[in-house]
Amino acid sequence: MSVLLLFVQRYWAVLSVMLLAFVTLVSLYPADQLPKVPGSDKTHHFVSYAAVVFPIALAKPKHWLWLALLVIGWSGAIELIQPYVNRYGEWLDLAANSAGVLIGILSAMLSRRLFLKSST
Repeated sequence: MSVLLLFVQRYWAVLSVMLLAFVTLVSLYPADQLPKVPGSDKTHHFVSYAAVVFPIALAKPKHWLWLALLVIGWSGAIELIQPYVNRYGEWLDLAANSAGVLIGILSAMLSRRLFLKSST
């Protein structure tokens, strides 16, 4: 398990940028052309943003707050843009995104404490 965490810690920037780019693309793509996946829309938002911020918080524990605020701001901008690309911007989506960011940060802190400290 710690090998995977070390990989995430080493390539955090690439992983986070790729995940954020994917989430952005999917968020702005026409909804009727997206494949159906299990789970609710809010669950997708929550998991997506937790995944985006996890590598950031794992690798940069001293700077996670500013990077998390940047990610939440980015998700808010996406919600504002969505009505212009035949999607619906929702405040509840922004809330799910923000909750995902919070859980992603807490998960990274817990992972760092449990696995990375013990492996060094």
